[in-house]
Amino acid sequence: MLLPRVEMLPLGDGDIDEMVAIENCIFPHPWTRGNFVDSIASGYSAWGCRVAGELVGYFVLMVAVDEAHLLNISVAGKRQRMGFGARLLEWAMSTARQAGASSLLLEVRPSNRGALALYRRFGFRQIGLRRGYYPAAEGREDALVLRCELARFLA
Repeated sequence: MLLPRVEMLPLGDGDIDEMVAIENCIFPHPWTRGNFVDSIASGYSAWGCRVAGELVGYFVLMVAVDEAHLLNISVAGKRQRMGFGARLLEWAMSTARQAGASSLLLEVRPSNRGALALYRRFGFRQIGLRRGYYPAAEGREDALVLRCELARFLA
């Protein structure tokens, strides 16, 4: 049996509809079309994972001097827990390193246990807390600020 081909490809304006569709299915407070348009227009690195042509996940990464910030990483609901998040995270870390970053920062909801486990597996450690950072069903939810030293992980 032939397995479908998995490709990591840069994303642009033509991919935004697919990214927005995934966001709207998996998040109660998704990124808007404008968030994606602005990120791509600003030159942030956007990459997607495609399986047999289908976008199954993506990330948006901002690099500033020697530090990168993972702004968004998402995997389509039906494709979660299949290793695509790990594949995307590893690609994001490698992309950041190639752009000259020595560390990668991100924010994550404390309630997102699956993402937290993935980030910890990749060497991310909590360095801060942003109170009331995320909109939530009832008010706001804090964000844990995590960092990974890329040289340590990608040596």
